[in-house]
Amino acid sequence: MCDERSSLTPNGPSINTAPVTDDSVTIVQQSSRHALPWYQRLGYSVGHVQNDLCSAMWFSYLLVFMVSVLQFTHQSAGVLLLIGQVADAMSTPIVGIECDRSLDWVICKYGRRKTWHLLGTVCVLLSFPLIFNICIGCSNSHDYAKMIYYSSFIIIFQFGWASVQISHLSLIPDLTPISCERIELNAFRYAFTVASNIFVYAITWFLLRANFSKSFDITNQSPASSQSTIGPDNLNDFRNTALVVIVVGGIFSILFHLLVRERKVQSNHTINSSIEDGITNIDYSCPSNHLKWRHWFRVPQFYKIGILYMATRLTINLTQVYTPFYLQYNLFLNKESIAYIPLVMYLSGFKSSFFIKFLNQKAGRKMTYLIGCLLSLAAFSWIYLGHGATFKQYEIYGVAVLIGLSGTTMLITSLGITNDLIGHNTSSGAFVFGAMSFLDKLSNGIAVMLIQLHHPCSKQTCAGCCDYYRQVLTFVCGGSTVLGILMLITLIPNKIGEISASASSAQNNRNNSNRKLCAAKEANGEECSCSDSDSAPLLRPSDKSD
Repeated sequence: MCDERSSLTPNGPSINTAPVTDDSVTIVQQSSRHALPWYQRLGYSVGHVQNDLCSAMWFSYLLVFMVSVLQFTHQSAGVLLLIGQVADAMSTPIVGIECDRSLDWVICKYGRRKTWHLLGTVCVLLSFPLIFNICIGCSNSHDYAKMIYYSSFIIIFQFGWASVQISHLSLIPDLTPISCERIELNAFRYAFTVASNIFVYAITWFLLRANFSKSFDITNQSPASSQSTIGPDNLNDFRNTALVVIVVGGIFSILFHLLVRERKVQSNHTINSSIEDGITNIDYSCPSNHLKWRHWFRVPQFYKIGILYMATRLTINLTQVYTPFYLQYNLFLNKESIAYIPLVMYLSGFKSSFFIKFLNQKAGRKMTYLIGCLLSLAAFSWIYLGHGATFKQYEIYGVAVLIGLSGTTMLITSLGITNDLIGHNTSSGAFVFGAMSFLDKLSNGIAVMLIQLHHPCSKQTCAGCCDYYRQVLTFVCGGSTVLGILMLITLIPNKIGEISASASSAQNNRNNSNRKLCAAKEANGEECSCSDSDSAPLLRPSDKSD
């Protein structure tokens, strides 16, 4: 049963309401029925596919491509990935603030979130194919010149990626006020994320296998030794995969823009929604009841959940980055393994994503996240202890399944926790997601750079340092999971979205003063300017945050 209280009612004919009066806003009781029609839920679900396709290649194959195909040093490849992560980290809060801003430009009438989504989509389409390709016009230049070339396109790509990510995430609180429907949208979104990763790995597997077949030595009936691992001969495979990714991602982005209708922000702060039983007017006595972006820095849970989300993304992304190296240089599997082992991970994650909503409703957000963390720790412990032919041939698939299950559970639930933190404060929701993503991107870039700097080999990985990637997966990724558990423990005493009683009382006093001032001004025929107040408004708790 999805029973939520909300200060926003989206347009739609399938909401039953019973008014509940608060001292500052009329709150609408939502039923278990969907606020969004099916086609908008579908349209939203595919709106991040282009980002997901590119992200799968970025994290899984960028270092492999730079080191093994283009022959960059491990340190240079780490610098390129760091540049991309820093560019993404710097872009996310800026995009978050601007995405929350209501402008009167003609293009912004298309929708403030969808406008940024469209801008980001164009940037990604133009830049991403040039990253997984040779340095056009500078293939024989010095590595420094090549790094400048690739860095420029990486920065454009990461700005576009951040614009799509933040605008898409911040649409959820705007589209529906129902908490379990928000979780459902996150689950569907992640299901397509997993499907996108599956698609990328399937295409890569197909292209690598086709290349492997062409290189098969018919006279000796054995593959050439140079084809057993990724090398410069696989340039066309990665380039063709990037082109397929861009075409397919562009099609899904078009579907998103055609199907999703963004609710327009009304300047009079009164939302009139047509619903099944008539017209419901939700009148905000003062718009400062919603947190502005600067007020979030006064909320302790903002920092705790930010670190929790960062730990989640560190676990997932670093696993994605270093699994191909682990398979190639620690387990010495063939080059196709960098496609079919991650494929197993995401297939298991795809199946589990449809049960996350049920698990969140029955066990609660915090317990669900803990279950995901325990599965993650079990997988990394298995990696550390696993060895021998049996592990390489059979047990590695069990590890892949555990990683897929844990990653899905942790990510969907952490996004649900973030949505609960935002609650009714949808006017600054994009900034919250931008700040979370800032920590995520910056920490990922720094972590990869440190791992690459401490790599015992300069360029190609040698047999003497093959155990390095096993240690990275075990201790770095496992340590990130432990960090997520520690942050979860700090959230146990309070509901997600609650602030301390003293802070709440002080904020209520400020709001009451604002309302009295507004009433006095309106009595004298003056315009109320409480929206410019610097007071920190009340942060309302979510009803189902545990």
